[in-house]
Amino acid sequence: MFRADDYVKVESLGEAYELCKKRSSLVIGGMVWMKMTNVTKRTIVDLSGLGLDGIEETKDAFSIGCMCTLRQLETHEGLNRYFGGIFKECTRHIVGVQMRNCATVGGSVWGRFGFSDILTCLLALDAQVELYHEGILSLEEFAARPVRRDDRDILVRVIIRKDGRRAAYASQRNSQTDFPLIACCVSNLGRHWFVSVGARPGRARLARLVEDDFDTLPRLAAEAAGAFSYGTNMRGSGEYRHFLAETYTRRLMEQLRGRSVKRQ
Repeated sequence: MFRADDYVKVESLGEAYELCKKRSSLVIGGMVWMKMTNVTKRTIVDLSGLGLDGIEETKDAFSIGCMCTLRQLETHEGLNRYFGGIFKECTRHIVGVQMRNCATVGGSVWGRFGFSDILTCLLALDAQVELYHEGILSLEEFAARPVRRDDRDILVRVIIRKDGRRAAYASQRNSQTDFPLIACCVSNLGRHWFVSVGARPGRARLARLVEDDFDTLPRLAAEAAGAFSYGTNMRGSGEYRHFLAETYTRRLMEQLRGRSVKRQ
């Protein structure tokens, strides 16, 4: 059981950052996974009073606050309309509505969990993260970093630019609300393809491909799937995961290519 000696609902990000400089402090999100650990902290820091629980849409981008819940992603009309419903698709299998009303985007991204549908989805959209101390950097760079206990920065928001790309998402699960056996997200911008594969069972990574006149979608899908390593656990073998990644990537590419043909 997770334990803490003190609870602070901060009034500013500056206050939260000062508290987090102490190793005995921890920023909390929805407390979904943390409450199942045996960690003990001196102080837990709550950001829920800072107005970071919304999704803002401008003509250029979507800004998703760190305290935004997965349920908000699932039901946000603007996000799902612009990106073809992928946020509804990538969240609908995550346990149940009650949990999605608690789990936060910040917790999902900061944790960089190997099973994260959210991280897989956001990577293919070439998203950025804003950290309080370090500033804005690509999610791809952030996701590749090791999760370190001495990293005291604070994830403030996720930024997704409206660059005209189209995207599609799919996952394979052994049962309806289980962790994904494999998760794939593909986005397309002209001749550029962005393919993220998660639950390998390692954390999601991104492959970038440029289509030439001689490429076919099966060939591109095979190249993308071959860019990742796959492991074996109780949910499936590495060989099976590789097969699924290539199959789903090809299907998603065909889905997106079909959309572009219909728009012409």
